[in-house]
Amino acid sequence: MSEDVVKGERPVDSVPAHGHRNLGIALALISMAQLMVVLDGTVVNIALPHIKDALGFTDATLTWVVNAYALAFGGLLLLGGRMGDILGRRKVFIFGVVLFGVASFIGGIAQSENVLLASRILQGVAAAAASPNALALITTTFPAGKERNRAMGVYAAMSGAGAAVGLILGGALTELSWRWTFFINTPIGLIVAVLAFRYLGESARQKGKFDLPGAITGTVGLTSLVYGLTRAGSKGWGDTWTLIFIGAGVVLIGLFLLIEARSRHALMPFRILANRTRGVSFFVMLIVGAAMFSMFYFLGIFVQAIMGYSAIVTGLAFLPFSVGIVIAAQLASTLVAKMDPRWISGAGGLFVAAGMFGFSRLEVTSSYATHLLPFILLLSFGMGLIFVPLTLTAVSGVADEDSGVGSAVLNTVQQIGGAIGLALLGTVSTNAIKDKFTELAPGLQKAAEAGQSPQQLDQLKHQFEAVATTHGFTRAFLWSTFLALGSAIITLIGLSVKHKDLAGDGKTPVHIG
Repeated sequence: MSEDVVKGERPVDSVPAHGHRNLGIALALISMAQLMVVLDGTVVNIALPHIKDALGFTDATLTWVVNAYALAFGGLLLLGGRMGDILGRRKVFIFGVVLFGVASFIGGIAQSENVLLASRILQGVAAAAASPNALALITTTFPAGKERNRAMGVYAAMSGAGAAVGLILGGALTELSWRWTFFINTPIGLIVAVLAFRYLGESARQKGKFDLPGAITGTVGLTSLVYGLTRAGSKGWGDTWTLIFIGAGVVLIGLFLLIEARSRHALMPFRILANRTRGVSFFVMLIVGAAMFSMFYFLGIFVQAIMGYSAIVTGLAFLPFSVGIVIAAQLASTLVAKMDPRWISGAGGLFVAAGMFGFSRLEVTSSYATHLLPFILLLSFGMGLIFVPLTLTAVSGVADEDSGVGSAVLNTVQQIGGAIGLALLGTVSTNAIKDKFTELAPGLQKAAEAGQSPQQLDQLKHQFEAVATTHGFTRAFLWSTFLALGSAIITLIGLSVKHKDLAGDGKTPVHIG
């Protein structure tokens, strides 16, 4: 949600919206593009088991279907906002939605792991161009006052509804074919791009430079780190290349921080991080992103592969999460005027930890109503309590020209935290699955020696695989429990801002995931 990141410059709102009599169409285009980007974070999760079977992904490499998108999106999000400022927001927005449509088509026709992952990277690049400029285009197209306020409200609602729509749509499309979870974006992107030329106004260009060294070192560094963490799942922590990739990632991220500290046109100005409250907000969102990504990833596979739910039923099974997070966000919006944000977000972290701990007790025979639904609701309620105060504290006390980059960094760290967390938790899960299956494997040998038929042996193998997979997933959820507890403790200790200090803020639409 980045708008303006040029140091020392106040944002130039836009060219006035003269002649824009079809503001409803303009809002529909912006909202449709934002919905397309937001729901892509959940729509593919439902299709993961089908993608794994179709293209031959392993347990260790399947996480890259999620992480390739998250890394490109999160790593380039701030650059996308800067490009809109300098080149024109409508132009960069159109480029983003067209590229998203093309990348989605490539993903839909993919016949190999590498092609699909390349398409996911392109989707992330496209989302990084489209998403921050979608919000900025509201100020370009809508005149200040009633129209703009209404447009902001619709945009925020569309962002919040994206997860729920993605779950249901992902399930329905996967029933036809997992490829339709990609194909659906192509006509949407092209239609939005064509109509955007007529119905969206262009922004005035700002002076400034692209921080390409920062974008490259940050994105490549994060990718190297995540690849190293993922590789550890299949090759082990002592593997030479695992250590090389992790080490290179750490070095490049350090170089990125050095570049940002010295650059006059930094993508992530250090003045944004200097404040303790904002620093804590960003760090906690990093952890929360890891928890949310892992929940959707592991539960999406568990519900289909272990519980045997269809794709459409799986999407509906997650719907209470979206409902719960919206209800909790509304409650948090009310409480934040009466209570310090540390108590609201801290309580949210405890709810998330309780939900994750509940998932860590799952078994092959677990039922939805008893073992999943209560903890899905706990988790969603906790997330809603976390997101609203952290969105406000992320821009609390910043100068007007930095309010856009403050919220953009919050979105960026959520994506990056999700990618790093999923890589680490995926490795934990993969290693636990392998260890458990090795422990159970002698049972297959004994069954064969007892003269069981090939069909019986195959059935026993599938049972062992289900037990091992469940064991691996629950270990990942246990680690997520500790991450959530850590976020709660950090929030309670580190967030020192008072609710009275937030009363004058509200520069940013509420972010609810």
